[in-house]
Amino acid sequence: MEAGEGMTSMAGQETPSPLSVGQWRHKHILDLDDFSKDEINLVLEIADGMVDILSREVKKVPTLRGKTIATMFYEPSTRTRASFELAAKYLSADTISLDASKSSVTKGESLIDSLRTLQALEVDVVIIRHPCSGAPYLAAQYLEKSIINAGDGCHAHPSQCLLDLFTLRRCLGDLSDRKLVIVGDIMHSRVAHSWVWCSRFFDINLVLCAPPTLMPIGFPEMLSICGLNHVTIEHNLDTAVVDADIVMPLRLQKERQQSGLISTLREYIRLYQLNQVRLNKAKPGALVMHPGPMNEGLEISHEVAYGSQSLIEQQVTNGVAIRMALLYLVAGGRNR
Repeated sequence: MEAGEGMTSMAGQETPSPLSVGQWRHKHILDLDDFSKDEINLVLEIADGMVDILSREVKKVPTLRGKTIATMFYEPSTRTRASFELAAKYLSADTISLDASKSSVTKGESLIDSLRTLQALEVDVVIIRHPCSGAPYLAAQYLEKSIINAGDGCHAHPSQCLLDLFTLRRCLGDLSDRKLVIVGDIMHSRVAHSWVWCSRFFDINLVLCAPPTLMPIGFPEMLSICGLNHVTIEHNLDTAVVDADIVMPLRLQKERQQSGLISTLREYIRLYQLNQVRLNKAKPGALVMHPGPMNEGLEISHEVAYGSQSLIEQQVTNGVAIRMALLYLVAGGRNR
């Protein structure tokens, strides 16, 4: 399958990527900070074709037959893990699923030792989620095969950002001058950090909203140094959501709030929950997204999460298509 073959173009898509699959240069998918706009567009174009596959009665193609994909998760996950495993199976790859809580990690085996075991088993791609930022980069140094970052600490979650972007492009077309508000625990959000890099290519006005204690220290200075002038920081959600096209609350990571970064959950709900009253301050028909899992009644109200403006279920569905595209590029098309 080549990019563009049998694919339905996205409504309103700016310009298809001039890159061909054969020009793909990434052995690993670690973050989006070293991607070009053309490379991101190529991923989205291929994902469009994967949506066509997913719409069939038999959702399987032989593209990665003979390849072995391993998922290696050191943190709990439902959506990301399931969608990567489904993506691999729909492309006819063999899969190995390693649960750190039930592996030799509990006996003291290091990450590198586990990776060397997978390499000895001739695995082609390792999809890794790890609580330590930078773990996939370390893995890429020790493993000759491809590494896909499924979320590392507070650093990055590239496939989640890509599926969000894919969902928005299919709904809105051209994203130029759209206002995206991401609200919540920015400090610990790997999704927000990946969006900072990705959004720069599409002229998106990105607003990061959080209590001062949940905004990374020195973040404004970092944005300035990196020339990321499309990103604005706001601490008042009622101000941030005005004229927003998309609002994305983040899960309040209660497991990371033991050091007093917020005063009480009740106060957080009062000031930062996305409810219908706040959503009404955004543009009419503004879209709602959430990277999951949701704390309903905390960062998002039930009526907003399941309302007519919510894209949350579409995000989950599109996650399989994006991850099929990434597996195809690193394990299939890239080497053809």
